[in-house]
This record gives sequence, C-alpha cells and structure tokens, in this order.
Amino acid sequence: MFERTAGSHVVELLKQWNVDHIYGMPGDSINELMEELRKVDIRFIQIRHEETGALAASAYSKLTGRIGVCLSIAGPGAIHLQNGLYDAKKDKTPVLAIVGQVTSSAVGTDTFQELKLESMFEDVSVYNRRVQNAEQLPDMLNQAVRAAYAEKGPAVLVVSDDLFSTKIKREKEMTSPEYSVPHIRAAEEDLKEALKLLETAKKPVILAGKGAQDAPGEVLAFSERLKAPIIASLPAKGLIPDDHPNNLGQLGQLGTEPAEEAMKQADLVILAGTAYPYREYLPDKAPAIQIDLEPRVIGKYYPATVGVVGELGPALASLTSKLGEKDPAFLNQFQEKRRAWHDKLREDVDKQTDMLQPQQVLGEIQHIMERDAVISLDVGSITIWTAKYLQLSGHKLVLSSWLGTMGCGLPGAIAAKLAYPDRQAIAIVGDGGFSMGMQDFVTAVKYKLPMIIVVFNNQKLQLIEDEQKMAGNKPTNVDLANIDFAAFAIACGGEGYTVKTRAELQDALSKAKASKQPVVIDAYVEDISAVL
Repeated sequence: MFERTAGSHVVELLKQWNVDHIYGMPGDSINELMEELRKVDIRFIQIRHEETGALAASAYSKLTGRIGVCLSIAGPGAIHLQNGLYDAKKDKTPVLAIVGQVTSSAVGTDTFQELKLESMFEDVSVYNRRVQNAEQLPDMLNQAVRAAYAEKGPAVLVVSDDLFSTKIKREKEMTSPEYSVPHIRAAEEDLKEALKLLETAKKPVILAGKGAQDAPGEVLAFSERLKAPIIASLPAKGLIPDDHPNNLGQLGQLGTEPAEEAMKQADLVILAGTAYPYREYLPDKAPAIQIDLEPRVIGKYYPATVGVVGELGPALASLTSKLGEKDPAFLNQFQEKRRAWHDKLREDVDKQTDMLQPQQVLGEIQHIMERDAVISLDVGSITIWTAKYLQLSGHKLVLSSWLGTMGCGLPGAIAAKLAYPDRQAIAIVGDGGFSMGMQDFVTAVKYKLPMIIVVFNNQKLQLIEDEQKMAGNKPTNVDLANIDFAAFAIACGGEGYTVKTRAELQDALSKAKASKQPVVIDAYVEDISAVL
C-alpha cells in the first residue's frame, strides 16, 4: 500500500465516524492537520475563542447524541478548551478534542507554548493520550472516539503537528471506526421488587430526568397507569410536554409550588433516568425506586429502596403492563393544583407594567416559537424564569446542566443551527452570560446561521444579587456596565434591536423570526428577583 500522511488517515476516519464539522481556531501547532482538513468536506467552523468551540461541541453532542469535535493549538488554546470539556464531562456527553502540541522533537524541553497537556486534561477526560509516533495516530483516534461514546465524556488526543504530516504505511488495519450500542435490560427480580412498592403506594411521584429522552411515551403511559404526577428535572424539560396535565413542572429553586408540595407528600418516589442531586427537595423518608443505565448512580443522592439497572423505556413498559388499577385521588388533587398554578403564571405574563418583566419577555418568545424550535438556555436568573414560564412540547432544550457555566447560550445556538439547519434556534441569555462570549456572535454571522438571541438586560448579575440577599449580606459587585448589544450585533454584520416596551418587543421578535440573519434583541427588563 502506498504511503499517506497520518493526518490524511485522521480526516478519513473522522468522516467514517460521521463527523461533518469541527470547531476550532487555526494555529502553529495544528497547521498540518488544517492542511488535511482543507482537502475534505468536513466543515471547519472557525470560532473566535476555543471555549466557544468546546461548549458548542458539547451542545451539539447533547442535542444529537453524536460526538462533538473541537480542535485547538497547544498551550493557550488547549487551556481555553477546559470549560467546554468539563461541561461535557458533567453532562455525560461524548466529545473529542484534538489538541496540538509542540513539535515532537521539542516535547519535554519547556519550549514556547509547551505545557504538560496529559496532566492538564487528566481529570476532565475519559480518554487522554499523547500520540508518540505517526503510526499510532489512526488507531488511537478510533480508540478515543470509541471511549467517548462508551463512557459518555470527553476524549482528548494530544498530537505534535509534525506527526500529522508524517507519511505512514498501513498494510493492515489494526482497528476500525465502529461502535455498537449495548441494550441493557433490567433484571426480573429487581422489577418484581419495584412492582411490590408500586402496588402499595398511594401517593407515588415520578421524577423524570434526561434518561427519559428515548422513552417519553413510556413515562407518560406509566404515569397514567400508576396515576402518578410527573416532575421533570431541568435537563428533561420538554421531554414530557409541559402542557400535559400530569406534568407538574420542575423541582427546587427553579421549580413550581405543586411539584414541591407533591414531593413532600409522596409515599414513593420513582427516579426515572435521573440522579437528582438536591436532597433537600426530596422526601425525608419515602422509599424510592431508581431506574438508570448506570449502576454507580443508584442510591447516589437518595437512598433508593430498589435499584433497577437497565434502559428506562423497557423497564417502565414492563412495570406498566403488570400494574393493577390505582386510585386517582392523589393525581387528581395535583392536577387541580397544577391548573391553578398555570392560571397564576398566565396572569403574571399578561399583566401590564411600565417596564418589561422577564416573564413577559418569555410569554412573547412563546408566541413566536415554532413547534420544533431548539432552545439554548444560558445560566443565571434567566434559567429560573425560563423553567417556570416557557412551555416546551416537542422542542429541544440544551443547557449546561451540572456545570452550570455562564456563556453557554450562544455556543448552544450555534450548535443547534449546525445540527438542525431547518429548525428555529432561540438563545435565551442574560446580559452577564452573553457578554462572557459575545465575540462569537460574529461566527454565527460568518457562517450564515440564522438565530434569535434574546438578551435579558438588567445591567446586573441578578441571581448572584438574590443569593447575596438570601444569605443576609448586602449585595456587592453585581452591577454590570451596560453594553449596547443591538449596536454590537449590527457592527458584527447581524441584526440588532433594542426594546423597552412590549410593543417594541413584539415587533422585534416578528422581524427576527422572519430574518435570514442572526439577530440580537436587547430587551431591557425590570430589576425584580428571580427567586419567587
């Protein structure tokens, strides 16, 4: 077989792994790989900050289940990847980071931009290796991608740039770009034990997590058979339609009163595809059934009485088929409380005020939101407002769940448009979160990615101020210097609108929905507490 560069093998393997785009910034320790990428139809998305690239790769993976790929140079570029890779680690989603290194003959000499990258990436990664010679590179790439899928986290491959241009012979393939997903079925004895608890429970509550993404129908059928209300973790918002009468909404600081009350009264908790970590919002002593693919999370945050390890859909379908008739009194009680709660939310949205309030902005977003829209939610007070007031059904929601990193909204919207070009992408961001990575709005403009970015602008870190007050402290250093976000968007080549009234907001959203460009709506909102 004739000789080819190791880099050409890499890009060919990436195509075989169905990678169609990579986020990165060119530089001197990845230039040889850039040359190989130039020759193939893998789309290179040139971001302005590597953190954006890693966050977008993580968001793409969360949205699609496919591996997200990001690329950086050695030294500073590699450091910038860390936040996005930790987001992928905490939210358990596969990402591949190909990280350049100084030339192989200089590794270990403490030369310009050299860092001991293997040590730096050790904690964040499920696979972390430096390629020693070019012959290893194709096989190590396959190992890295496979590990990312199998262990649901970031794989890091550190490669000196000269290795990409080194020619190698591949007489015989050692590995292949192939991964098979296992199907895990729950043990019958565990299902029998779970059924005993279900049959005796009079006030069961289902807490569904993102593990329900492939089984929303089974969760609903189980709820209807068990006559149990459903509470959704925030990452699962929208998987069970918010308008379903059994869905009480979220739990905790960003939750609803009916959800909190139902959980306090529960005599059985069914943790369905979630390792919900906030123990203070769960019952003191109620027994629990926890269903999860990962044995290590059973009982991790709540003392499960019965652990069921297996895929959620088949496990719930089995339990549903064996359940007898249940008394609907508890469910009926909380369906009524849910109706009253939603009436209150509608009053909040519809009320007339001098200044725009956050819930009113969300009400207007609801009106222009298409049925299959992708919502990218940033972190801050807007997370709480959105959890309570935006109703999702059939939509996709992407956010930084377990890391909770501000600045994830724009990268999530970029990833959404690359994953689903024909679907509406809306980013809901605060002024604090958006200003952390707003430079990459120009990336959306450059690649003609239409999206609507609504900035809730109150010139402060509202959630931090609320937390400081709740701790009994005087708020300090939470005020932000104001930015004209609309002018910024126009300067980048997109569209920008400043709105201070409901009429202005409605007009701007209407224009943004019809636009073929990225749009920023700078919505000035009243300074009111997010913690209701």
